Amino acid sequence: MPIHVTELAVHHVHIPFRKRVKHASHARVDTESLVVRCQLSDGTVGWGEGLPREYVTGETIDTAWSMLHATDLPQQLARSWTGIAETIRTLDQFQLTRPNPDDRDCFGNSVRCAIEISILDAVCRVEQRPLSSVTELLPETMAIRSRSESARYSAVFTAMSTFAQISRALKIRYYGFRGAKVKTGVEGVDDRAMLKRLRFLLGRKFDLRIDANEAWTCENLEANLAPLLPFGITSVEQPVPHEQVDGLSRLRGRIGVPLMLDESLCSLIDARRAIERGTCDLFNIRLSKCGGFLNSLRIAALAHQAGLGYQLGCQVGETGILSAAGRHFATSVGNIRYLEGSFDRFLVKERLTVEDITFGYGGIAPALNKGGLGVTIDEAAVARVSQRSAKFPIGAGGSSS
Repeated sequence: MPIHVTELAVHHVHIPFRKRVKHASHARVDTESLVVRCQLSDGTVGWGEGLPREYVTGETIDTAWSMLHATDLPQQLARSWTGIAETIRTLDQFQLTRPNPDDRDCFGNSVRCAIEISILDAVCRVEQRPLSSVTELLPETMAIRSRSESARYSAVFTAMSTFAQISRALKIRYYGFRGAKVKTGVEGVDDRAMLKRLRFLLGRKFDLRIDANEAWTCENLEANLAPLLPFGITSVEQPVPHEQVDGLSRLRGRIGVPLMLDESLCSLIDARRAIERGTCDLFNIRLSKCGGFLNSLRIAALAHQAGLGYQLGCQVGETGILSAAGRHFATSVGNIRYLEGSFDRFLVKERLTVEDITFGYGGIAPALNKGGLGVTIDEAAVARVSQRSAKFPIGAGGSSS
């Protein structure tokens, strides 16, 4: 039976954090996100989430809001589908109206992500299949498909006091984590002393990788890395600003540790350029910055085809909606080098899902096998944290309000 979208309801939500999160590019005490509720003609509802981050894709919550109102959603989405395959084809053709040309094709990715996941969630619920099943429907993913009944997340060390760092390291070791990302390049922090301390506390077998969040330059990268290499770091993420990323091609292979792109890896265009120019060994894929579930799958497939590794990251402050989508990615894609996310209970003060999908002991979390995202959204909680809302009727003459 054909179905179609009848309405998109969009919420700008604001949720405080339980603790301040700081790295070299930004410090944050809360999150401002887009949450989208999609309703289909048979009454089925799906949800999606995107997190505009100006220091990643250039988007703010206000520019994202403006793009939603500037885009003719009814014209692009007012059509009927008979299944998830047709839905994917429609989503592949979907385009946001952007205020300026974007040669990286990433401005608006958080909006795209929220809309796409809400529609996929709804249609997968109709078909009573989990979102993870979408991975099996993309021809590009043939070589990376892998079913798993659980995912293992890694931990993270952001900028914090020495006491807090020691306390976290002991907790991480006690709770059985196997790896962690360490934020480096933060002004006033002795990176060498920090890594030496963490290696001592966590042991020789613990996987430690670092993320400089664009704090260094191509000129000082080797000098900044040299004192950190003795502590066995397994990768360095986004060491230089995006404007200097091409310079990594001459440093790659001689710095003694694999290079990972994050802020410079926000779209399929970014991925292709990185492969062509040889600027990295690993991609950090994040659903919101990469424009949703479908684009993220295709970026992972490109990395695999080019012989590169990839991790699935997360946006700081994402709620259980986006964390659930990430879980479906993690349990349907193989060879993920590192996995980040599902910090929900430990980070955001307001949970938007009825179910608590925060990772458990060892960072392990089960696959979500129910239809769609596999979680129930607490609509009262969404209403509590909404700063503004808009409804977009989909159909002939539909308009926003």
